[in-house]
Parts: sequence; C-alpha cells; structure tokens
Amino acid sequence: MLINQAMEKLAQMKLEGFLDGLREQMGSPAFGDMPFEDRLGLLVDREYTLRENRRLTRRLQETRLKTRADVEDVDFRAKRGLDKRVYLELAGCSWISRQHNLIITGPTGVGKSYLACALGRKACREGYRSIYYRFSDFIRELTISVVDGSYPKLAAKLAKRDLLIIDDWLRDPVSADQARQIIDILDDRFRSKSTLLTSQAPVPSWHERFKDPTLADAILDRLVHDAHRLELKGDSMRKNTSPLTENGH
Repeated sequence: MLINQAMEKLAQMKLEGFLDGLREQMGSPAFGDMPFEDRLGLLVDREYTLRENRRLTRRLQETRLKTRADVEDVDFRAKRGLDKRVYLELAGCSWISRQHNLIITGPTGVGKSYLACALGRKACREGYRSIYYRFSDFIRELTISVVDGSYPKLAAKLAKRDLLIIDDWLRDPVSADQARQIIDILDDRFRSKSTLLTSQAPVPSWHERFKDPTLADAILDRLVHDAHRLELKGDSMRKNTSPLTENGH
C-alpha cells in the first residue's frame, strides 16, 4: 500500500513527530471528517513541536545549570530588595538580544544563584544558547585548558554562547595569568554576547580582588558599563526556610 511506503519514508527521514501524528489520525475516527489541510497542519505542528522540544532539551543539557529553577517559581514575597517588575522584565530576555550584561550581588543565601539559573533556563526556552559555571570551576577549566592545549577550543565554545553565567564571581582573588585569560574570553564576547555574574562582593570592591590593577581595569571595563544590576539584601533564605528555625531551635 502507498501509505505503508509513505510511512517507511517518513521513518527514514526521521520525521518521527509527523509519523506518530499520522498513526494517531489513522487510528482515530475523530479525524475522519476533518479537511485534508487541517489534518496536514496538525501533522506539521506535531513534527515542529517535537523538534523544538529536542532543541530545548539540548540547550538545557549544554547549559549545565546548577539548579532547576523557573522564573514562574521565584519568590517575590521575601524581603531581599528584589523588584518584581524589573526581574520579570529581565526574564523577557531583551537584554540578551541587546548583548547587555547582568550583575546580581548580595549576601550569601539571598537566592542569587536561583535567580541566575531561572534566567538561564528562561534564556534556553527563548532559544538562546547558554552555559553556567561556578567561578572556581570557570578558573579551573581555563587553567587546565592552557596546560593541555585546549584553550583555543574552549575560547571558541564560550564565544558562541549567547549567555555566559558565572556564579559566585570573584569568590577567590584572581592572579595576573588568570586575569589575562578572562580578558581574552571577554574580548570575544564584548558587545556581541551577554554575561551574567552573581557575587557576594559589591561591585565597588571588585577591583581589589585582582592582583594586577591594570588588568582589573580592563576586565571591569568590559563587564560593568553595559550591565543591568540587581542588588539584593536581607537574611539568608535558607535560614528563613529551615525547619529548625520554624520550630524554634
């Protein structure tokens, strides 16, 4: 039968969504009275949705987010200085399309990482390619890549990502060699890609975290001037949500 041949060809072309939708239509009398154009449209939508879901899955996997976080689950009731309107505007990802940066600062436990991961996940849902690092892992990977000769490959990969997320930025002091590597990465991304940083240290204190002040000037010049800022405050949310705290221990 021609339909069997058509289904075999769909399988060979790996049009799995189209093929599954066709099988569903053939097995259900509910589609019998539907016009051909409508049935074809449903099949195309089925294939398109399947492919988009696969692309999203790949983007999320390559991002390697620390936490599964969603913008819809962000707690705006906590007293930490988070402006709901501003954050939801950032969740629209227009700052990424404009190649701006974002800096989230505040004391430990106020949810900086969660907010960053939620924005990273939303960026993936909007079709942007992202990648997440803790600062210590970022420095370690840069250092190892220089030693084993894979630095050009790593730099090329980072240059292609629409959003680079570095969590706990400047947790440790930065040597001159590390600063030079960071500058190279930022040069490739300057006003062409976006970077999101979270840090316990307020921005005015960043300069002193670098061993070489000249390199510090160069790095901060590439990061700070085109950056939106969320400056959080308040007690640790871990403390406020601890069952021991709730029970009075």
